[in-house]
Amino acid sequence: MATRHGLVRDLLCLPDSSPFAKLLDSCLRSRSARETRRVHARILNSQFSKEIFIQNRLIDVYGKCDCLDDARKVFDRMPQRNTFTWNSIITVLTKSGFLDEAARLFGSMPDPDQCSWNSMVSGFAQHDQFEESLEYFVKMHKENFFLNEYSFGSALSACAGLMDLDIGIQVHAMVSKSRYSTDVFMGSALIDMYSKCGSVACSQEVFSGMIERNLVTWNSLITCYEQNGPASEALEVFVKMMSSGLEPDEVTLASVVSACASLCALKEGLQIHARVMKNNKFSDDIILGNALVDMYAKCSRVSEARRVFDWMPVRNVVSETSMVSGYARAASIKAARFMFWKMKQRNVVSWNALIAGYTQNGENEEALRLFLFLKRESIWPTHYTFGNLLSACANLADLQLGLQAHAHVLKQGFRFQSGAESDVFVGNSLIDMYMKCGSVEDGSRVFKKMMERDCVSWNAIIVGFAQNGYGEEALEIFRKMLECGEKPDHVTMIGVLCACSHAGLVEEGRRYFSSMTKNHSLIPEKDHYSCMVDLLGRAGCLNEARNLIETMPMNPDAVVWGSLLAACKVHGEIEMGKHAAEKLLEIEPRNSGPYVLLSNMYAEVGRWRDVVRVRKVMRQQGVIKQPGCSWIEVERKVSVFLVKDKRHPHKNQIYSVLEMLTEEMKLVGYISDANDFEVYDEQSKSELRSWMDAAMG
Repeated sequence: MATRHGLVRDLLCLPDSSPFAKLLDSCLRSRSARETRRVHARILNSQFSKEIFIQNRLIDVYGKCDCLDDARKVFDRMPQRNTFTWNSIITVLTKSGFLDEAARLFGSMPDPDQCSWNSMVSGFAQHDQFEESLEYFVKMHKENFFLNEYSFGSALSACAGLMDLDIGIQVHAMVSKSRYSTDVFMGSALIDMYSKCGSVACSQEVFSGMIERNLVTWNSLITCYEQNGPASEALEVFVKMMSSGLEPDEVTLASVVSACASLCALKEGLQIHARVMKNNKFSDDIILGNALVDMYAKCSRVSEARRVFDWMPVRNVVSETSMVSGYARAASIKAARFMFWKMKQRNVVSWNALIAGYTQNGENEEALRLFLFLKRESIWPTHYTFGNLLSACANLADLQLGLQAHAHVLKQGFRFQSGAESDVFVGNSLIDMYMKCGSVEDGSRVFKKMMERDCVSWNAIIVGFAQNGYGEEALEIFRKMLECGEKPDHVTMIGVLCACSHAGLVEEGRRYFSSMTKNHSLIPEKDHYSCMVDLLGRAGCLNEARNLIETMPMNPDAVVWGSLLAACKVHGEIEMGKHAAEKLLEIEPRNSGPYVLLSNMYAEVGRWRDVVRVRKVMRQQGVIKQPGCSWIEVERKVSVFLVKDKRHPHKNQIYSVLEMLTEEMKLVGYISDANDFEVYDEQSKSELRSWMDAAMG
């Protein structure tokens, strides 16, 4: 007790307040609010209770110990204040997120200095109030205050947050005229700003012009390429960084691993992982661990992804979501579902991962069911949620479900425009869904109402029109696309050629095919050749179609030969059809289609010996013709039919109507076609038996 009284007496006799300041420094190092209050109590009992210096120090320490109320009380009770007092409380308020209060105090500040202005610029930027941050930056400049590295750094951060390249360029110009033009910190901030504004070329230009570079500089450029592409450049920059003698940190490695994930570059990813394993300081980094899980998942190495996941000492929702996506990508949908429902915490990205997994693996009904669960959990769906939902409706070709999904989209308030959160692809998904459901008018209406369109929007409407038989309309949309200055891509030209094929526009198809290289700098791919073979085949230009196949710069695939074979069937070109069938069977020996078409072609001209031969080869090869299947939805109930199906409860009425329709078709001149073995069996059984009897006799 005597010792304590002696300490109090000593403190009361201090010549200045520096011992109290040292005690407050100790409180700050330990972040102890309790000890700060104890020192404050001693100060109140000393001759320094009203000293501005020590009270300013109290405000600063209380603020850094997250004791905003205590800091504010000290400020309010001060009889006298100086500029540092105001700066201290404003800094405390901005860091705590009380920006309105900070702005009010700043407005009433008698003599703000450079530090005051910087606190406002940085404080608003740190809390994503980017426009307000830039307003203070502009005012600071107009008031002729000196702009230092902190002013410029905060302004560039605000430009990056807004993704406003124009203002970013203006700030860059100001930096270039200042003493900080060669500052390494400023160079890194500029690279980051240009990166987040999507200007890779400007980021590279800043980097190339820097005299000095540090690890942050290299990390900024690597991240720029990783996020904006090409991701391969991120790996190139990483190699150059290593050659310069700098050692990577966890930020470097996480960005490089993410680049490997984008490229599915497993070999490089394994090398980075090996480096991580050799350095214990990276073993606990959750961001790097998440990047490794994601990389292995995207490289379809789900076992390795799970191994990294299990080794992680700490996991979060990102780690678990990466595993859900990995399992879904590997078609292990049960494992994805189990991981998802086991998660203690889920965000909308987690829900999107499983919904996308269901859609990608053909479990469209489950995708729709999970969307309903999401709504019940009061999770706010995103653009990606609706993109996958509409994809599921399109895959099911269920217009009613699609209409309901569209209603959800409208409630969400999407405007189908680009920006920080672009939702153009939701409009594209709507067009695709309506077109696949056969509702061409609804798809066209969505396209017309979109505020902005990208190449995918044009492709969706062109391909949709073409697939639904509206060839002329598809070509008209294509012409409008070119008038709007939008450049077609390979998908566009597939839709255009498909439209020409459906509309029988042979000459136009030839011209558009030729224009790919001449006008649009597009090299025709295998799909474009398939479309041209189909177009020429439908028009009966079989020799031209065959010549086109034989001059293709790549090996023709089954689709190309299948198109020619189908055309030969239509036009009765047996010898060419036989050649196409042989080529097709070389590629797909287990495919029953060529056997069926060739057999039917022989049957149509009465070449029964060849029919028997084809059937015999088919049996010897163990090829089985799967029966044709179709389905129809009536009053929300789906009925499925196989060829010669007698299982339907209303089969008698169905076959009765079918016979009546067949008779009426015959009266108007319809002659049935031997399109597959089952039809052929019904029509030509007696002819084949007669031929067999003659052969045996």
